[in-house]
Amino acid sequence: MLIFSLFKKYVSTITLSDSELISKYKETDASVYFAELYKRHTRFCFLVCMKYLKDDENSKEAVLQIFEKLLSDIKRHEIVNFKPWLHTVTKNHCLHIIRDQSYKLKREKELKKDYETFMESDEVLYHANEIDKEEMIVKLEYGMIKLKDEQRLCIELFYLQDKCYEEVAEVTGFTMNEVKSYIQNGKRNLKLLLTGQK
Repeated sequence: MLIFSLFKKYVSTITLSDSELISKYKETDASVYFAELYKRHTRFCFLVCMKYLKDDENSKEAVLQIFEKLLSDIKRHEIVNFKPWLHTVTKNHCLHIIRDQSYKLKREKELKKDYETFMESDEVLYHANEIDKEEMIVKLEYGMIKLKDEQRLCIELFYLQDKCYEEVAEVTGFTMNEVKSYIQNGKRNLKLLLTGQK
């Protein structure tokens, strides 16, 4: 009897329009209505993702993320025509992913360049046999305290809080040139302090 009831409910969802499915889902919170929307529009959503992300696995992952978010978003929005609305949601989600990827690549480039500069003296940080690591950490902390406030703040934001130059400038109110200068001079002063040259 229960199986028949569930089957009857399932069959009834097939005949409903997208708008009716959304309405029923909002009213009852029954996942069977959302599942039908998912079944109807997964392929469409995937193709839109492929258009922007150009990667099969990333697109599949994006579809799952989008529909997971839609579980709650559908209840909060008045949706007149689901498919165009889904297209917009999907496009925005993909553009957000692309922006994140671009930011990460840019950030990695900045970090690689500055990390190499900061760590270029092997004798400073990598000769564990010559200098005890705990002693090195103490020296590093002491070195940070000895820096000028502007240099310490910029280095902490850039390296410890993983912010890019633009974000450091935004947080501190310094110009981009000032941020780069404080980081560069701060790194140089830290090296001098750590090697006992200052």
